[in-house]
Amino acid sequence: MSAGLKGSQILRLATQVNERIAAGDRVFNFTIGDFDPEVFPIPEAFEAELHRAYREKKTNYPPSGGLPEVREAVAEWSRERLGLPHGAEDIVISAGARPMVFAVVNALVDPGDVFLYPVPSWNNNYYAHLGRARPIEVPTRAEHHFLPTADALRPHIRHARILSLCSPLNPSGTAFGADALSEICDMVLEENERRGSKERPLYVIYDQIYWPLTYGRTRHLHPVGLRPAMRDYTLYIDGMSKAFAATGVRVGWGIGPSDVMKAVRSVISHMGAWSPKPEQVACARFLTQRDVVDAWLIGFKAELSDRLDRFHAGIAAMRARGLPIEAIPPEAAIYLTLRFDVIGRTSGAGRLLRTADDIFQWLLEEAGLGLVPFHAFGASGSDQWFRLSVGTCSGERVDAALGALEGVLTALR
Repeated sequence: MSAGLKGSQILRLATQVNERIAAGDRVFNFTIGDFDPEVFPIPEAFEAELHRAYREKKTNYPPSGGLPEVREAVAEWSRERLGLPHGAEDIVISAGARPMVFAVVNALVDPGDVFLYPVPSWNNNYYAHLGRARPIEVPTRAEHHFLPTADALRPHIRHARILSLCSPLNPSGTAFGADALSEICDMVLEENERRGSKERPLYVIYDQIYWPLTYGRTRHLHPVGLRPAMRDYTLYIDGMSKAFAATGVRVGWGIGPSDVMKAVRSVISHMGAWSPKPEQVACARFLTQRDVVDAWLIGFKAELSDRLDRFHAGIAAMRARGLPIEAIPPEAAIYLTLRFDVIGRTSGAGRLLRTADDIFQWLLEEAGLGLVPFHAFGASGSDQWFRLSVGTCSGERVDAALGALEGVLTALR
């Protein structure tokens, strides 16, 4: 299994970017879905609660499923903000969202079970491999903002054990609309009704780690909110890392049916993948400070939205001037999706652009711009769509990056 486990394509590309930075080159690194703490520090109130928990010496083992007070805080937070009906008994705390995805997959799949997911998407291929599942990838389309449709998924649903969905979506920064997600939920409910008690049910893993970060008219939607009967079949993946720029603080959680979460708790326990106790204590105390949390989110979202909107406006202006680039208007998360219509063109330095990797190298070496091609998320290797992350981008770097991008586009032959 481990011999067949490929390394992260995103980290491979990020390594190339970091090597150029180490060599002293000017590089706009928009590759990693992380935050620069100098640009986006965690909330001061959260940081204060972390210090307080350590001063109180909350440093022994927590319960394997999470401290009762943090599970209660997460249940209340999810009930108030998302309308989720789950109680604390349906919640398991983990050291970030990644261990939770791994635990859910390994609690539900046996070797050879079908793991169904759209592409591009984040890390589903790795989790299917680690769970010894049989992956089925369903390509998505730009006109659907790279979100799957029920019609595209339906031919594969009959034998699937897990359907993995993500909204807001990494890598595209787009989010499900009500009609599209409702159709998928109806399909899942119909399939489980067909299976009855004679077959194991189909479960949906719903990764909503970016849900507080929506912009403009975009509203976060989720299965149980649209179809209450989906409660029996939906496993939510959530946490502190993205909404509060706290990627390294490692507090994540899963929410789902009690019987499944009991199995997940056992997997987490034997992995030792619980969140550190001080972090859990701080999370519970912070989430109950409603006014502080709201004030943080308003300011944080405004900063992220400003950067995404400025990048989108700049790219739209280039396209209007006839340059071969376009972008999908940002809806959520920290990502902008853009496309370079440059296959077959030659760069100013004489580089023939034939593949997405060629485009990556051209942007890095001639514009000092680090972006992630969608093939790192499972799309075709010749796909010309890329992800731009603003998590490490200070406001003043937006215009400079756009200038560098326009320079290499103008120089194309």
